[in-house]
Order: sequence, then structure tokens, then C-alpha cells
Amino acid sequence: MSIELFQKFGKIYKKGEIIFGEYEPGDSFFVIQEGKVKVTKIIENKEKTLDVFGPGDIFGEMAIIENQPRSATVEALTDVKVLVFNKENFKSLLQSNPIWGLKLFKSFSKRIYEAKRRVRLLLLNDPEIRILDTFCMLAECKNIGKNTFEPITFNETIESISQWAALDINKTRDILMNLNSQNKIILKQNEIVVKNINEFYRIVENKINLMLREEDIT
Repeated sequence: MSIELFQKFGKIYKKGEIIFGEYEPGDSFFVIQEGKVKVTKIIENKEKTLDVFGPGDIFGEMAIIENQPRSATVEALTDVKVLVFNKENFKSLLQSNPIWGLKLFKSFSKRIYEAKRRVRLLLLNDPEIRILDTFCMLAECKNIGKNTFEPITFNETIESISQWAALDINKTRDILMNLNSQNKIILKQNEIVVKNINEFYRIVENKINLMLREEDIT
């Protein structure tokens, strides 16, 4: 990390400190230099963990792109060192270091997609459908399309799927064991093989379409 850069844009947060809260106005984004943060959101009156970020990760970037309140709460899991940029100093940084700015914009695009995709996942009420959609999301992150029919190996565990889906680990284990018994997945120690991701996509899309029809009726 450049000492000069940190002196100009750096800030330190202590473990347990709230960096910003959901629905707060925001005019800056953060690049983690050291430490980890936890991103949470209130869904169905419960706090759900959306992600954990570490060195090199960016968060709060929607404040630069859209004039909207914060969509989640970010808390320091450890002591954290970050670079903090607002619109004005970010423009100055882009002019002085366009290559670094290009890297940030690419990261923005990826992060925006992942954040919106994760929120859609967590809005699914059915736990099994949420887990199926977790695999669809992970496939998308690997650039695997829904028209893929051959088995896909994910370097995931019951614990990690539980975290991705924001579900109780025992509930997640029961659902994955059931999918394994139905021969839809193969559970291994540190891997999960999905036999046919296209089937998962079809089930999830049918569920979402049903939810949308029910909303139209009400």
C-alpha cells in the first residue's frame, strides 16, 4: 500500500465498528487495504449476512454510481484499514492514474451484478429454492450458462452453501442431503457436484414466475 495514498485517503476502523448503516445517505466508497468487513441487510425483519470482504475488495460503490441510500450495513470484523473516495477525489484520482481507475470500474461492474443477484436470491422464501438458486448464482460467477447439462463441480461445502443462502446450517444440510439422495447432486468433503444445473434454473425460474403471478393477483 502506498503510504502517500493512505495518508491522503486512508481511514482506520476498529473491530466491531459500524462503517455505515443500511438506509443512510452515502457519498463515498471504500477499498480495503487490511482486515475484513461484514455486509448485512435486513430481510423479512431478520439480519442476513450478504458477504464478507477482505484486502483488495471494494464496497459502498453504489454511492458513486447512484444517488441512493446505503443498501446494506457494513461492520468491521477486524481492525480495518481502508481507502475512502468520494466523487470529487475519485475524479482527481482517475485523472492522475487512469489504469487504476479502469481496474476499479471493472470491479464495480462485477460487484454491482453480484450484489443485486444476491439480494434476489435472499428474497426467495422457500429454503430449497434458495439453495438451488445459490448454485445457479455460483454457476454464473464461473461464467457457466443455464443451458449447460453436464455435471458442474463447485468447491463448496455445506457450511459455505449455508452462508451463501443465509440459511441455518442444519436446514441446509437436510436440503443438500435430500438433493443428494435424489441423485441431483453429489456431496463430497470439500466439493459439491451438480448433475444438471439447467434443471435447477428451470425450477427456480418457475418459482419466481409463480411469485410474480401471485403478486399480480394480490
